Order: sequence, then structure tokens, then C-alpha cells
Amino acid sequence: MSDVKEQVMAALSTVIEPELHKDIVSLNMVRDLEIEGSTASFTIVLTTPACPLKDVFIELCQDAIIGKVAGIDNIAISWDSQVPVDRRIQGQLNAPMRSIIAVSSGKGGVGKSTVSVNLAAALAQEGAKVGLIDADILNPNVPQMMGLMTGKPKVVNNKMQPIEAYGVQIMSTGFLTTPDKPMIMRGPMLHSAIRQFFTDVNWDKLDYMIVDLPPGTGDAPLSLAQSFPLAGAIIVTQPQSVAVSDALRAGAMFEQLDVPVLGVVENMAGEFFGSGGGEAYANERNIPFLGRIPMAANVREGGDYGRPVVATDPDSEPGKAFAALAQAVAARISVVMMQNSDVIPINIVG
Repeated sequence: MSDVKEQVMAALSTVIEPELHKDIVSLNMVRDLEIEGSTASFTIVLTTPACPLKDVFIELCQDAIIGKVAGIDNIAISWDSQVPVDRRIQGQLNAPMRSIIAVSSGKGGVGKSTVSVNLAAALAQEGAKVGLIDADILNPNVPQMMGLMTGKPKVVNNKMQPIEAYGVQIMSTGFLTTPDKPMIMRGPMLHSAIRQFFTDVNWDKLDYMIVDLPPGTGDAPLSLAQSFPLAGAIIVTQPQSVAVSDALRAGAMFEQLDVPVLGVVENMAGEFFGSGGGEAYANERNIPFLGRIPMAANVREGGDYGRPVVATDPDSEPGKAFAALAQAVAARISVVMMQNSDVIPINIVG
């Protein structure tokens, strides 16, 4: 029987993870192999619960084993996931999160917060543990978009408890003040407030921390990029050229600060604003195009009434687009983090 197991593992060592370009055995993605009669049962541990490639893995494993290993004519695959851990987070923040993703834009009004809340909700729907920090300290919109306009965070052992909605743990200055009271802060105060959201909040263990940045390249985005261990940044733009030109500046800021740009999201695509500008930007800068979100009334209504469209209308065109975006972002994070020497990869994490 041990010989058969060795033959199955040898066969599986020819299966290449399509995005990481290494075999699944050396990545230690194959666990708990058992042989029962003519069936080989094993678990594949993915680098994200939002992996869109399960059907691909099934086909690749079948091709590698069936007809290649004598006596095995069936396979049974179970699934698990372990997001790689960015060890810099523990060193700099001592916070229980595996990766930090910034969502940025070159200008306001392009729907960056809409992308942030729907991305977070979509990742949570896939089974990931997700946090969302509203880092637009002066103009917080996340509470309204997530239906959390009432209630204050509880304080336990001198730490605030995040408020949860749609499976996402959330923190925002919108929880700490009233809508008619202005938030007036200078740069150092903004930096301190953002840092407190990482260190003075009792986050549960998170696979992904999404940080919704204010637009532009001012104090808050610069402070976050310089002071916090970002796994990468997502740039949100509208299709038209004026929005794309501002998005270029946001992307250039992260590149200059050695923060990987995970890709570009083209939001509000359609007849009114056109389409293609975000994809052209991505192609010009040789960075991934993560997806196109159509302009639709249900997206706007979801933001106004605190019902993210990916959660409340998942079968709509925008709902499907946000779900696909979450998978694309999760895949990019896996690739970028596995290439990072500061990351604890899947073959070490238990």
C-alpha cells in the first residue's frame, strides 16, 4: 500500500499550480493521502478559500493519476485553505491578520468605497475571514454602505470590538462620531488614527484586511504605504481618461514606495462613462486588469441603503462581477505573497 501511496504522490508531483507555477507536492498542498480499494483520497490545501481553480485541479489530478498509477481508477478530493502569512505584520503591528490590501484611487467619486465593501463581502462569502478598515478618516462612508449607521463599538480590555456585517469585521471613524460633526485632523493625527485601527481594535484572526483609503496621494495613503506592511494595492478608476490619468498617479505612488500594485479595477463601466479606460491603463503599465464593474442602479442603491450588491443581488451582472473580482484579487495576493521573502508560505504554515 505504501508503494501505491508513493506512486500517487509522485504522480501528483507532476501537477503544476497554474498561478504559482510550482508543483502541488513541493508546495505541500497535498495532505492526508489515503488509499481505499481503487480510490485515492486526499486533501488539497489552497492558498485562498476564494480560489476559482477547483475544477482545474480536479482535472489535472485525474489526468496525472488515472491510468498512470496501477490499481487506482478514482480520486476523491477534499478542500482546505491557508492564506500565506506576511510575517512583517507580526513584527510591525502584532495584529492577527495574514495580509493587508489597500484599495486606492487617484480621485474621488470613482466608487472606490463601493469596490472596497463589495470586495470584502465577496471574499467573506467565499469563506475567507475578512476585515475592513475605513481609512478615509475625515469622510467615512463604509458604515452607511454596510448598513451600520447606528451603534458604537464595545470596548473590551481597552480595545474596541469591530462591528460585523455581511461576515466582515469593520472599523471606521463613522462609528465614533455623528454625520453632522466634522472630523478635523492634520497629517500626524491621521497617521495615528489609522495605526490605532490596526493595533487598538480586537480583530479576530483574519485572512485579509481590506483598507479603504481616501482618494489621491495625500497624507493618509502615503502614511499607510510607508508605515504598514501592505501585501499590495488595488487601483480603482472610472473608464474615462480624466479618471485614468489620476489613477496613474496613485499607481505610481505605490510603485515608488515598493508596494506591489495588484491590478486595476474599472468601475462604473457602461454607456454613460464608456468602457476600456481601466483596461488600457493596466495594459500600458503591464499590471493585471482585475475586472470591470458595470454601472447599474442596484449598485448605487446597495451603497445608499447599506446592502452590498454582491451579497443582496449576487446573480445580477454587478454581483457576478464583484464575485469574480474577489477571486482575481485573492489569486493575485497568493502569487505576490508567495514571491515575498517576508511571507510564511503554505508549506510552513500548519
